[in-house]
Amino acid sequence: MNKLVIDAANKNIFLAIIIDEDIYNVCHENSKTNYERLMVLIIDLLNSKNLNINDVSSIYVNRGPGSFAGIRNSLTTIKAIHLAKKIDYYCYSYKDFNDENDLNYGNIPNLCNKFKVKKNLINPIYIS
Repeated sequence: MNKLVIDAANKNIFLAIIIDEDIYNVCHENSKTNYERLMVLIIDLLNSKNLNINDVSSIYVNRGPGSFAGIRNSLTTIKAIHLAKKIDYYCYSYKDFNDENDLNYGNIPNLCNKFKVKKNLINPIYIS
């Protein structure tokens, strides 16, 4: 099971693919151009590991708090992938994980499971 983690709520757009126990990630500048190219950035990461979107079993996306544009674009992209490919997604927030000590992108799927983050539910948290 390959898991994709997306965080566009902060200063940078962070993408990670978790293949078994291995984590591969890439970071991009948080800019309007990259927001518009988010799907291209995801495909580039997958291609770098000889994967395609059909090889992803679940997607984890940061729903905030953070940048309105980053959250909006990442949630829209993930919802489109879900509709087209039926890949389940989990919208997490670091607030969901209480005072968990092991907060890193590679552990997000485990934390979503541990704290029972619901799948296919969007509830963004924007900073005004």
